[in-house]
Amino acid sequence: MKRQAYVRRILIEPDPLLHKVAKKVGDLELRMPLTQQLIDDMLATMYAAPGIGLAAPQVGVAKRIVVVHVGDDPQAHAIVNPVLSDFEGEVVAPEGCLSIPGKVGDVTRAERCRVSGLERNGKKTSFLAEGMLARCFQHEVDHLDGILILDKAQNIRDAVPVETPEKEREEEGNTSVARIEA
Repeated sequence: MKRQAYVRRILIEPDPLLHKVAKKVGDLELRMPLTQQLIDDMLATMYAAPGIGLAAPQVGVAKRIVVVHVGDDPQAHAIVNPVLSDFEGEVVAPEGCLSIPGKVGDVTRAERCRVSGLERNGKKTSFLAEGMLARCFQHEVDHLDGILILDKAQNIRDAVPVETPEKEREEEGNTSVARIEA
């Protein structure tokens, strides 16, 4: 039987839980229905926001779980107890955060990194992430360590909606999504 996923409330800065280090998820705990429900709910919440990543502390659960779905990747990643390593390159780019709505800041991140951890079924995984996927995993793992973009970003500013041809078509009755540029 398929579980129903629920959209949870995203905690907003300055909620103290956002600044706490999340606890590791044990093997038995990972197999529990409540943990699997949490992962389903995190995915639903991320998509509803809309966002490209979410960490369990952002929905009020101090556990080391992240979900990420970037760009044209055919599937979302749900990684438990993620560990990042093998950092390469350095890129400064604007980042936003679902827990800090309406703000962006320029954050320095590695261009590539290795992501290791457990899939939701308990199977070990390890893969190389590049570009936006690497940036997103670094951002979400920061959340697990109680670190927000406000702690790392330069030039924090308001996110400004930009009028685009997509936005103009939306206003004419066609459905599309407007971009947000920093």
